[in-house]
Amino acid sequence: MASDPQRGQRGASGSGSSSGSGGGPDPADSEERKPQPDEVHSAFTPPLGVPYPPLPEDEHPTSEFALPSGLRPEVPAEQEGSAFAPPSGTTGQTPMPAGSTALSYAFTPPHGIPAVRLTKEAPWQDRMRTMLRMPVGERPVPERVERADDETGPAVPRVLDLTLRIGEILLAGGEGAEDVEAAMFGVAHAYGLERVEPTVTFTLLSISYQPSLVDDPVTASRTVRRRGVDYNRLSAVFRLVDEIASEGITLEEAYRGLAEIRRNRHPYPSWALTVASGLLSGAASMLVGGELLVFVAAAVGSMLGDRLAWLASARGLPEFYQFVVAAMPPAAVGVAFGLAHANVQASAVITGGLFALIPGRALVAGVHDGLTGYYITAAARLLEVGYLIVGIVVGVLSVLYIGLQLNPGLRRLNPEQSLGEYNVPVVQIVAAMLLALAFCVLLQQERHTVAFATLNGGVAWVVYGALTYVAKINAVPATAIAAGLVGLFGQLLSRYRYASALPYVTAAIGPLLPGSATYFGLLNFAQGHLPQGLTSLVQAASLALAIAVGVNLGAEVARLFLRAPGIEEAGGRRAAKRTRGF
Repeated sequence: MASDPQRGQRGASGSGSSSGSGGGPDPADSEERKPQPDEVHSAFTPPLGVPYPPLPEDEHPTSEFALPSGLRPEVPAEQEGSAFAPPSGTTGQTPMPAGSTALSYAFTPPHGIPAVRLTKEAPWQDRMRTMLRMPVGERPVPERVERADDETGPAVPRVLDLTLRIGEILLAGGEGAEDVEAAMFGVAHAYGLERVEPTVTFTLLSISYQPSLVDDPVTASRTVRRRGVDYNRLSAVFRLVDEIASEGITLEEAYRGLAEIRRNRHPYPSWALTVASGLLSGAASMLVGGELLVFVAAAVGSMLGDRLAWLASARGLPEFYQFVVAAMPPAAVGVAFGLAHANVQASAVITGGLFALIPGRALVAGVHDGLTGYYITAAARLLEVGYLIVGIVVGVLSVLYIGLQLNPGLRRLNPEQSLGEYNVPVVQIVAAMLLALAFCVLLQQERHTVAFATLNGGVAWVVYGALTYVAKINAVPATAIAAGLVGLFGQLLSRYRYASALPYVTAAIGPLLPGSATYFGLLNFAQGHLPQGLTSLVQAASLALAIAVGVNLGAEVARLFLRAPGIEEAGGRRAAKRTRGF
């Protein structure tokens, strides 16, 4: 029988099959194919006389991770970029280039809600605050600064030090914890630090930077030991942060600007602050029914208290005792008029003095921190407010108790017969604006912000008076609505000027502070009427919380629904997947 050509070909290749006419194995081949010890014990070696299986034409070992046949490979993810600028070559109305797939753009969803824009034209406060409220893993990275091969970026320790120094001035000046962290974020991101995490508490600032997931983090901290009210310096720091975040000034220029801010003197001397304290108390006494003589008496008592507080501060006494001694002179002047049986509303004198002492700035900042999720800082601020109010209570109650012991029938201290006898809307509107003006001086505000804050305070009192006396609405919701307008207008003014909102808000809420309710509670305590005193103090606390919540709500409404002036509305570009909608 003729042999199969293919079989013969396989045999010639050394498969061990017969190739002669006799059909038996060749002795030489048998010797060559003598089983080796390893082959004898191998289960994969064919026995003698059995041909090897045919070899595949193209042998390619496969992996269990290999893509099965018939499936297309996944398109690579879009390269990580910056959330402050759209991808190159794309606009809101530009169609996708030919040949590109939808995955390369990764819009989520294709016709979903518009993105919260983090463009350079938006205020840096809005950009950084948006990032703070995002999960850490979804925050966009900052734009990478193009540098030459031999050029290096700023030193990380110096950037962290500058960030902490800026945050220290802001926190010591009364800024909320969220705004301080937003400023620190803005400075760090402007100098290219991607994985940075600032932390702000009431007295401690810290910031941590990790270059990569495998590198050790660099952490720095700073303690805030002294606090001072100087909104002039606060505004200057905000301008510096805006220049760093938006204009890209160098690190040396930023340090130079910070040194100039620290060297700047206060815009008003100490005697001007004392006069402003007297004007504030006199204007507040007119808001609660006082006349010209009451105005003068309240102003004199408040100026005496201010001088005593300055003396206590120079001696190094804690702030608690400064409030105790500052509250005594206004109460003493009111009690003196009551003991002299003069035709003066003594309660209006004392109430006016309380307006200058109530820590409205710290209260608003504390409630703002609580509403934005900084509970530790909020608790510390509110505890500070509680201690300062206790100091005021101790000072006023001490004088009232002595006065009532000398003459138990002090009729002029009775609130029902001393307040509300003089109610002229025009005069009270002027008094409210004068109160806001004096508050601006006490806060050391820049002169160009005084007019806006004064007008904002007048509007707040007009709204409150219309709701309370005309519409007959309860004082708490009326105060919240008026404070909401203050926060709304203050946020708009700050966004227009790329500055802090505190100079436009804090002084404007002065006319709304619960001075009369606080006085009623203290007077009832001094007279032994504990239930009435508690009711008045609860009302005062409700009014204070209404002010703080209203200011915060007005600011949030301005950020959510009102566009910053001068910013062009962007196209219809939707949210990208890489920024998770931001």
